[in-house]
Amino acid sequence: MVRTKKSNKPAGRGERHSAAWGKRLSILLLATSTAFAQQSGRSGSFPKSMNSEVQEFVRGVGANSTSPVKVIVRYKQAPSSDTMTRMQSMGGRLSNRLDLVKGTMAIVDLERSEAIHATMGPTVEASGGSAANTVAGVAALGGRAAFLGRVADDELGRTFTHDIRSIGVAFEPRPTPAVEGKSVTGHCLVLVTKDAERTMATHLGVASDFASVDLHAGQLSSTQVAYFEGYLWDQDAAKAAMREAMDLAHANNAAVALTLSDPFCVQNHQKEFLELLNGDVEILFANEEEIMLLFGARDFDAAVSSVEETGVLAALTRGAAGSVVVTASGPVAVPAVPVEKVLDTTGAGDLFAAGFLYGMTNGLEPEESARLGGVCAAEVIAHVGARPEADLRALALAAGLFH
Repeated sequence: MVRTKKSNKPAGRGERHSAAWGKRLSILLLATSTAFAQQSGRSGSFPKSMNSEVQEFVRGVGANSTSPVKVIVRYKQAPSSDTMTRMQSMGGRLSNRLDLVKGTMAIVDLERSEAIHATMGPTVEASGGSAANTVAGVAALGGRAAFLGRVADDELGRTFTHDIRSIGVAFEPRPTPAVEGKSVTGHCLVLVTKDAERTMATHLGVASDFASVDLHAGQLSSTQVAYFEGYLWDQDAAKAAMREAMDLAHANNAAVALTLSDPFCVQNHQKEFLELLNGDVEILFANEEEIMLLFGARDFDAAVSSVEETGVLAALTRGAAGSVVVTASGPVAVPAVPVEKVLDTTGAGDLFAAGFLYGMTNGLEPEESARLGGVCAAEVIAHVGARPEADLRALALAAGLFH
C-alpha cells in the first residue's frame, strides 16, 4: 500500500522546472499521427492573470475537440499521433479470429487493418491519437495549441487537418501524396467491450515517417514542456527526431515529459526507456502495469520505490484506485474521481496527462495536478469516445482546483 512520505530532499527535476514556469504555459507534444474509428452500439471562468485577448481565444476552443498528429500545445498568460478512429462496442469478449489482446494496442499493416474493419459493424469516426487526445484536453482546459506531425493527402488526412484547426490548434502539415493501398493517413480501430475496456489495432500510415525534418526549432525553443509518446520509439527516424527534440528542449530550459504509452512499448524498449530516465526525462507518465514492467518490479509498491531513486516527477495511474504522484518528498496517493458508470476507458490516460500537465504549468502542486488529471479522466470514461464532451474548465472549478 502506497503511503504519503515526507522528506527534506530538494525538489526533483520536474518540480524544479515547474517552479520556473511562472504564469506561462507552453507544452510541446510529439506523437504518432492517427485517426480513430470506434464502433459502438450507442449511437467557466478564467484565471485572473489571463488577459482578455487570451480569454476570447479560449472561448473559441470547443470542449469536443478532435485531433491527430505530433503535437504542440502552447498557452501563454499574454499575447505535440494523427489518428482517425473507428470505434465499435462489442460484446463481453473479442473474437479469437481478430488475434488481438484485449486491453492493449497492436500495430497492424494496412491489409490487416482493412480486414479487421471489414468485421466491424457500424462505427463512429473521429480524429484522435494518444497525444492528440492530450492536446484536446489541454485546449478544453484553456490552452492554446499547435501540432507537429504527418498526414497523407487523403480524406482522413484532410478531415484530421480540418478537425484540429477547428478547435483553434495551429497545424500546418506538408501532406504526403496519397497512394491507394500504400501511403495513407494513420488510423486506429478501437473495439470497446461491455466492461468498458478498449482494444486497439493501429495502422500508422505516413505518421510512421515522422522525422527530424518535421521538427520546428522555433516551437521547440519557446516551449516549456516537451511531451513524447512511447509509441514513437518503434520507428528509427521518429526516435532520432525525438532525441533531437529532447536536446533542443533542454537547450532552451524546457522540461521533457514521456508517457510509456502501452505495455508492449515497455517490453520492446525497456532498456532505452530506463536510460532516458537518467537525465533525459523530467516527468514520467505510466499506468500500473507499465511501471512494473519498466522496473521488473514484483508489485506496484516496489515499482514506486524504484521510481523514487530516479529523481523524476512521476504520475502513475491505477484505474479505479486513482493515481500516485512520486515527488522528491515521496509518493502521494490521489483517489480517483467517482464515476457513476464507466462506458469506455479510451483516452483515460491521455486526459489524465492533459490535466496533470495543465495543472503543473498553471501553478498547481503535483498532488493538485493529479487531482485535475483525475477530473479530466473521469469525464472521458463516462461516455464513448476519447474526447471530452463536458466543460473541463467548469469541472475543474467545481472541484476547487482554480478560482
